[in-house]
Amino acid sequence: MSVTQEYLKKSQDILASVKAQEPVIKEVAQCFATSILKGRMVHLFGSGHSRMLVEEMWPRYGSFPGFNPIVELSLSFHNLVVGANGQRQAMFLENVPGLASRILRNFDTSTQDAALVVSSSGCNVVPIEMAHEFQKRKIKVVALVSKLHLEGSTSKKADGKKLTDFADHVLDTGAPLGDAMIYLNGMDAPVAPGSTLGGVMLINCIKAEVANILHQNGKTPKVLSSGKIVGENRAVELFESAYDEHAHLMAKLYANVGPKEDGHAL
Repeated sequence: MSVTQEYLKKSQDILASVKAQEPVIKEVAQCFATSILKGRMVHLFGSGHSRMLVEEMWPRYGSFPGFNPIVELSLSFHNLVVGANGQRQAMFLENVPGLASRILRNFDTSTQDAALVVSSSGCNVVPIEMAHEFQKRKIKVVALVSKLHLEGSTSKKADGKKLTDFADHVLDTGAPLGDAMIYLNGMDAPVAPGSTLGGVMLINCIKAEVANILHQNGKTPKVLSSGKIVGENRAVELFESAYDEHAHLMAKLYANVGPKEDGHAL
């Protein structure tokens, strides 16, 4: 078997893992759709390479408003690798206690919101604290992890808690411990990770299920679409209206930022 065939075979295993999670996918989709139908948003967060799954949800072709992608550049803009804004700094910062609460201090959240927190290992401090902060605000949390990697890893949080300790629903990418899936003769480190593959499938299954629920409830989503599919004028109309809807939803998240009357920060 060639290494390409081996990777594709393991990818089929990931596909089977995602397929087996359909009941949870539907529960998550209902949770997210409920928030959107109430005029609120689903908050998305992921540090490091988990940022890719946040942006897979929204905004891109085939996506629609209702999601707040919280992409903190200090934790995810590491493509320079070394030097200023490099990988070392990002990996350090994603384990700084207290950063998650400072990020969420910018938003006027509601108990009608929902949240998706992505972390392959589920063991870095900022994603864990982000989920905890959401739960303290009485927001339902969905954790997207690689269960085998999480189970084989040690939390970097002082109390040993992992992301799944602060999740109402858990989704599994199906990737192995260490993420990479191909071992080559004479090499001790495997190559070709699988978590992004499983994560992208889960994100788009959720997206399709949410769109279906919204459509069935009379709120047909404004889907970003190609002019080659819907016509150039319709594509422009959809983009403009979708971005406007996103702006209106985001405005709610800034409407009452600041201390509440009881002294607790929003």
